[in-house]
Amino acid sequence: MSFHMSVTVSAGGLYVKDTGTPKGRGVFAARDFNEGELVEECPVIVMDMAFIFLPNEIKVMTFHWEIDSPHACALALGYGSLYNHDNPASLRYEKDLQNGIIRFMARRPICKDEELTINYNSQQGVSDSNEWFEGHKVAPILSQPPRG
Repeated sequence: MSFHMSVTVSAGGLYVKDTGTPKGRGVFAARDFNEGELVEECPVIVMDMAFIFLPNEIKVMTFHWEIDSPHACALALGYGSLYNHDNPASLRYEKDLQNGIIRFMARRPICKDEELTINYNSQQGVSDSNEWFEGHKVAPILSQPPRG
């Protein structure tokens, strides 16, 4: 699937563009962000059994959502479901299950025009693990070479 789009900066200082890598599109900072700063707050659409029937292109954009169902997931609106994986990631996130919101915060200072990323291996985006990728015997596409 290919997308043609012009770059539009949101009021919150974010924009989407092609990363120039196999990752495809990514979310970028239109301004600097300080460590701990709220980058985006996204409402979510919570889905239960519908997850089973979603196309894979949509499944990979969802977050596990801790409700009383093993198949519950959430699609974050705004830019929330478009953040690419990296390890270490530039953002962490917290889920507000009661209000149906995911908040993305800067894990470190972020520079203007830097791609914003989350770690797909962590429920809160704070782990530096590659556990999911290792368990599935696939290599993640990283923005930076692995450390060590």
